[in-house]
Amino acid sequence: AHCPNLTIIDTPGFVLKAKKGEPENTPQEILSMVKSLASPPHRILLFLQQSSVEWCSSLWLDSIREIDPTFRRTVIVVSKFDNRLKEFSDRWEVDRYLSASGYLGETTRPFFVALPKDRSTVSNDEFRRQISQVDSEVLGHLHDGIKGGYDEEKFKPYIGFCSLREYLESELQKRYKEAAPATLALLEQRCSEVNIELERLDSKIQTTSDVSHLRKSAMMHAASISNQVGVLIDGAADPAPEQWGKTTEEERSESGIGSWPGVTVDIKPANAILRLYGGAAFERVMHEFRCAAYSIECPPVSREKVANILLAHAGRGGGRGVAEAAAEIARTAARSWLAPLLDTACDRLAFVLGNLFDIAIERNRSRESEYGRKTGDMEGYVGFHAALRHAYNSIIKDLAKQCKQLVRHHLDSVTSPYSQVFYENDFHGSFGSSANSYFRHNQASAGSIWFELSDCGQVSHDERMRDQENIPPENNARQKTPGKGTEARDVHRESQMTVPETPSPDQPCDGVKVDVGPRKRIARIGNRNPEQLMKVHNGGSLLFGNGDCGSRSAYTEICSLAAQHFARIREVLVERSVTSTLNSGFLTPCRDRLVVELGLDLFAVNDEKFMDMFVSPATIEVLQHKRQSLQNRQKVLQSCLTEFKNVARSL
Repeated sequence: AHCPNLTIIDTPGFVLKAKKGEPENTPQEILSMVKSLASPPHRILLFLQQSSVEWCSSLWLDSIREIDPTFRRTVIVVSKFDNRLKEFSDRWEVDRYLSASGYLGETTRPFFVALPKDRSTVSNDEFRRQISQVDSEVLGHLHDGIKGGYDEEKFKPYIGFCSLREYLESELQKRYKEAAPATLALLEQRCSEVNIELERLDSKIQTTSDVSHLRKSAMMHAASISNQVGVLIDGAADPAPEQWGKTTEEERSESGIGSWPGVTVDIKPANAILRLYGGAAFERVMHEFRCAAYSIECPPVSREKVANILLAHAGRGGGRGVAEAAAEIARTAARSWLAPLLDTACDRLAFVLGNLFDIAIERNRSRESEYGRKTGDMEGYVGFHAALRHAYNSIIKDLAKQCKQLVRHHLDSVTSPYSQVFYENDFHGSFGSSANSYFRHNQASAGSIWFELSDCGQVSHDERMRDQENIPPENNARQKTPGKGTEARDVHRESQMTVPETPSPDQPCDGVKVDVGPRKRIARIGNRNPEQLMKVHNGGSLLFGNGDCGSRSAYTEICSLAAQHFARIREVLVERSVTSTLNSGFLTPCRDRLVVELGLDLFAVNDEKFMDMFVSPATIEVLQHKRQSLQNRQKVLQSCLTEFKNVARSL
């Protein structure tokens, strides 16, 4: 029979036990292989079994029944039937054996065949003649050698190789007829798809030198990537964050930045163990920066530094020396300790945004595959993709540089001698609180808007108590504000009588010029302790000579005020300036102006420079090789279609 696309698979025979030298699991492997090959529903199973095996003891018949329970696509063939004939003498014995005694069901009929005994090398024609002769001998023995013969009408079509061949040919013809419409439709569809792909490749090869077409496709691709970056910043969960996101520790190590400069404690922001990207990772870094900033307190200052600042104001009159010295120390400490934190925050945020490029490409690829369309087919243009990546990274670096300048400007402003940070009304209420209380309060407020989603449990009571060590109670913190208690007011009245040249800000004396503006505010902060003023004006015995004994020294007072000023600078910088600046400096340009910046970098050039990204001999060679492969496939499919049409006509 002429059977195009017919495949015959000959599997090893079933065995109960592995032969010597074979692995012990050989029987299981053979059974598993046969089940795997026989599982496709369009395959015909030819089960071959020797006639010496009784139907009731056929173990492998059960295995075939697991694959094809009704034997709808199974052809059972009993071999060496001539040997079994010698055991039959009466008709009922033959008929019972040929009917399989009900083991195969009423609709299943096995075939019984025998091969020639002569195994010498013969031609195909001679072998076919010998097979026909054996079939005739078997049928003759059943008719003449068995008492009463056999049921020829029922069993003759299933005896001999010739009957088996006729059945297989008719079954194949039937299968071809049933599958012809679907097969022809599938072949025509495959041919059409290959033709469309060939046309696309031909067009792409031609457009490798078409500047206008390349510009359009490149712009569409860049715009699509920019749009995906914006979507990721606004919040997305595709592609999978488990694969593309990073934990806080991974961000630190892969960025090469490490820990926050000047921070001795281990900063672990909320959701640190979750893999995040885009806007979520950006906000986590912002929260981590806030925690790091509030963990830094004003560093201790040597007496020499305090003396150099304070003594310079000693001869200028007035009582502003202590306050000005504390403010200057706080400003210097803020510039020294907070500036590296700001730079690190910008670098970490730039790393988060830089990672979005690969994620945006993956998201864009999945969207194109999902919707079956491509916004600018740039596949294979390695030079363009490299230029696009370089342009994106350059934009992120420029944004980081600009943000560093902006936050440094805010730091310079808040640490300027002319800044009004120390004199705002909302500062007086917490003037006497320690720097540590600032950290605790603001860290709590920061956590209130940042949800902990990682499964890390709650902080134990002991850990909370350890965090509160050495923190004075609220009442103790409040009573440290100079000039607010009864005792301070009594001393204040005494100072007004003995030191007329330093009047109370609220009660100016005749002949003394009243300070206004910032100087008046400095006086309010710096002159709240009249006892210190008396000692300073009476010879400065408080200045570091006898400062370790008696009442509170100027050094201690300056350090305390400096810590409060430092906390105020930190609070204003973090809460008012840096957060909004980094959001507007990084996220807004990536959302609104990224496509414009990429366009200016990549496309605002002449055609010659633009084509440098696309002139790639290797790319053209790959396209031509792919076209050649498609042309070969087109020929094969067309040949199959033509041949199958001819077969379908003859069915």
